[in-house]
Amino acid sequence: MAGKFYEDLSIGQRFAHAATRTVTEADNVLFSGLTMNTQPLHMDEEFAKRNQFGRRIVNGIFTFGVVVGITVSELTEGTIVANLGYEKVNHPTPVFAGDTIRVETEVLEKRPSSSKPDRGVVRLRHIGYKQTGEVVVEIERAVMFLKREAADAE
Repeated sequence: MAGKFYEDLSIGQRFAHAATRTVTEADNVLFSGLTMNTQPLHMDEEFAKRNQFGRRIVNGIFTFGVVVGITVSELTEGTIVANLGYEKVNHPTPVFAGDTIRVETEVLEKRPSSSKPDRGVVRLRHIGYKQTGEVVVEIERAVMFLKREAADAE
């Protein structure tokens, strides 16, 4: 498995994820359409020219998804049971078509599951940056990870 098991993670541990992703105009339009988000800030260039940024901004939920997705191959691929929750989601800077996103993760807390001895709960902070170094999204996320011995028993 590429992902980390509960035992592989320690509080304060940081990951600078290797994968990056350049966001395209097609990503923004397709995602907004598929999710039925008709917000003209994402879909209508003429409307968006009148906003403070002077152009369309990428759908923030897409940005959120890309940031979490970038972490999967190095952190959770095959080693989580479930995402338990997302909190403290902030979008301090917008993403535009053509921006490239990179992600860093920090382990904030961890504890064994009180009801499932083969699992543990880990709270993570993901920070997404664009190529300028500006933060585009910050997310705190609770994840239930498998313990290594549970995977070895299978």
